[in-house]
Amino acid sequence: MALVDMVMPKMGESIIECTVISWLKQPGDRIEADDSILEVATDKVDTEVPASHSGILKEVLVKDGDVVAIGSPVARIEVEQDETVSKPQPTPPQPDAPVTGQTEEQDVASVAAKLESDVERLSTSNPAIRTDAEATPNANNGFLSPLVQSIIKAEGISEAELATITGTGAENRITKNDILAYVEKRKTEPVAPSIPPKPAPLPVAPSVSGQQDIIQMDRMRKMIADRMVESKRISPHVSSFVETDMTVIVQWRERNKKLFQQQYGENITYTPLLIEAVVKAIRDFPLINVSVDGDRILVKKNINVGMAVALPSGNLIVPVIHDADQYNLVGLTKKVNDLGRRARENKLTADDLANGTYTVSNIGMFGNIMGTPIIVQPQVAIMAFGTIEKKPAVIETPQGDLIGIRHKMFISHSYDHRVVDGSLGGQFVKRVSDYLEKFDQERKLV
Repeated sequence: MALVDMVMPKMGESIIECTVISWLKQPGDRIEADDSILEVATDKVDTEVPASHSGILKEVLVKDGDVVAIGSPVARIEVEQDETVSKPQPTPPQPDAPVTGQTEEQDVASVAAKLESDVERLSTSNPAIRTDAEATPNANNGFLSPLVQSIIKAEGISEAELATITGTGAENRITKNDILAYVEKRKTEPVAPSIPPKPAPLPVAPSVSGQQDIIQMDRMRKMIADRMVESKRISPHVSSFVETDMTVIVQWRERNKKLFQQQYGENITYTPLLIEAVVKAIRDFPLINVSVDGDRILVKKNINVGMAVALPSGNLIVPVIHDADQYNLVGLTKKVNDLGRRARENKLTADDLANGTYTVSNIGMFGNIMGTPIIVQPQVAIMAFGTIEKKPAVIETPQGDLIGIRHKMFISHSYDHRVVDGSLGGQFVKRVSDYLEKFDQERKLV
């Protein structure tokens, strides 16, 4: 037996430290190399950190609330002697990142071998077990990993049975060990049908005088509050508005949304169509895609569009479509849907939230006609799209003006008046409107 130090793995580009939220394992617990053992928070996202080795967790070197540098020791694990051979630290998965070099290959191989070993325990009697299923939500306030979902499918575990399993993972998530223990228990004990438990009632907010409730801000809400106040302090905000005729886009989407779903397996919303117009306008006005560093203006070559996503908790997060100008409409749709889904499932990585150069917010999905959004620092502008409404409008024709019913939408553009004057800010939002109004109604999907 030997003791090895586990260090804080890399959390993503530009992340140099993180804050420990809580330990999921305690000294004396047996852990496996891929088990999540602590939860941490960066300035971008919360995430779980997997163990670097299998063995006994002997000592934790940092406590809840500590700020830890990437690469610093966080725990000591007692391992078998042959486990002391140098082993790469696990790194949170990076989307579409190629696996290169000996270290990454060793890491992938070790994870694959671990999954293979676990599946082999059950695959002899039931070959239907798979490891490539998508993670899905469950009744225990968490999400099922691909391996857990595969075991559930192979063993024929019903939703009612799943609801009776007490998860030991973060936020009561059902782990691999939980499901394996249930499978073993089910072999010896009959499983009676059960009714999923009712969710526990929300705690009553404390009240000082009986005339008001007190709700303590969570960590994310405090972060949002601080950043919004800081943005208003840094940037003198100015807003411009235009009303856009969305009739052609509305009709095109209605004609093509079923075909889009059939061909690409994705629902096409208005958001990727709006982002596409914004990207085109940024190409025309590159000085809107900048940041400010003292008395210098930094013009960004990459067009990285952030999209505001409302979370079930009521908080807001802004994942980023990196190099948005490199995607066609199908690619943008898949990216928008993927980031939105992972944001709501708390599965974003730190890199998903990094390096945005311009942000959009589709407030129309809440029925709002317009708004004045606050700039995401260090960007210099943000655009909000209101709800699309049918309105009577003047239609100009060669034969004369007519009154007709059109689909109209307000666009709001907030910008930093230190570097974006009314001319640039106003021309930019008008250009976005022009691209939307001139949408080709005969456009093919690709």
